[in-house]
Amino acid sequence: MGLAQTGAGDRLVAAIDAPAGTAGQPAPAAAPAPAATTADAAATVTPAPAAAATPRLGVMTMQPGEIFWERFGHDAIVVVDPASGAATSYNFGFFDLDEPGFLGRFVRGEMQYMLVALPLQQDLAVYREEGRGVFIQWLDLTPAQATRLAQALAEAARPEHARYRYDYFTANCATKVRDALDAALDGQLHRQIAGRSRGNTYRSEAVRLASPAPWLWLGFDLGLSRHADQQLSRWEEAFVPMRLADSLAETRLADGRPLVAATQVLLPHRIAPEPAEAPRPWWPWALAGLALAAAVLWLGALHPRRLAAIALPFWLLGGLLGALMLFLWLGTAHRAGWGNENLLLFSPLCLLLLPGGWRLARGRDGGRLFRGVLSTVTLGAAGALLLKWILLFSQANQPWIALLLPLHLALYVRLRRR
Repeated sequence: MGLAQTGAGDRLVAAIDAPAGTAGQPAPAAAPAPAATTADAAATVTPAPAAAATPRLGVMTMQPGEIFWERFGHDAIVVVDPASGAATSYNFGFFDLDEPGFLGRFVRGEMQYMLVALPLQQDLAVYREEGRGVFIQWLDLTPAQATRLAQALAEAARPEHARYRYDYFTANCATKVRDALDAALDGQLHRQIAGRSRGNTYRSEAVRLASPAPWLWLGFDLGLSRHADQQLSRWEEAFVPMRLADSLAETRLADGRPLVAATQVLLPHRIAPEPAEAPRPWWPWALAGLALAAAVLWLGALHPRRLAAIALPFWLLGGLLGALMLFLWLGTAHRAGWGNENLLLFSPLCLLLLPGGWRLARGRDGGRLFRGVLSTVTLGAAGALLLKWILLFSQANQPWIALLLPLHLALYVRLRRR
């Protein structure tokens, strides 16, 4: 079976020929490590101090890579066998490239991922080559909890149980690790972090982590609807491996002991660190929008045919992006893209402006249909602002409104009567 590995934004690796649950390629992940308790050059697992019959468990977190699919990090649960000392990485970030209909399910948001068990050193090999840091948080579980979790992972990695329905925000490599730990702790992890929040959202986390790749963060920011703008609890924000690691470091067991007994750096991070949180002011976008609108008004007064020709690529791009957003809403299971208010700024109706715009560029009348559609598109852009400030819709698209509304208005003023 051809397997490839990825995760909540982690990197895609080459297909491998191996039975699920026995071998695989290393998976990427990201997370700034807490203070390490051992030397980071070792890249080996320290001996378990627990009783000989008790497996030792840890959560391994890998820091971001440089390729776009590596930007979001990755994690896995490591189980050290008490008898042999062999360390197995239980990795939820694999999918089957040879699965019939794979591409169609990917587009529709119906991806099937799987849990694969592989040797720890095999899982680490690629990160070492890429310079990505890896650290592990050793868990202070009771013998009963450790044994139960190890057995549950072994059972879940069996081929008949390994598959699960993937969702970028709610069912990925990090949330599966979180849920497995919470089950072993009888819900204690959920109880401690579900009621707390740092004010992050799915959008803010996705845009932050994707920011080194401009086209990637633009895609997230444009494609995510208001469903991605709810404030997340610490439990929900654990879809990011680094956020999960932060919460694990703060979690206490029933008797007050820390859940994480020690943190060990397995590989040093030698490339760019995880992007820091930063505010996103809307006013630079407004200045850019006003500057573009002034240029449109000036050019339209002097060279209306040139303005129409320049407007054609804008309408084509806006119409195609709008059609894609509409498809995500009506034709896929990507819930975070449903009901996207950016459809008012990037309207699929812009495609209907192309014939009339072409006539204007050739010095002819745009036609009644052109004028009607242009009015509708402009009213839709104004409606985005209306929804934001009067009806108080929650989608965080203020920068896009500030950039595009002045441009839509200026095009309407100059081209409506041409």
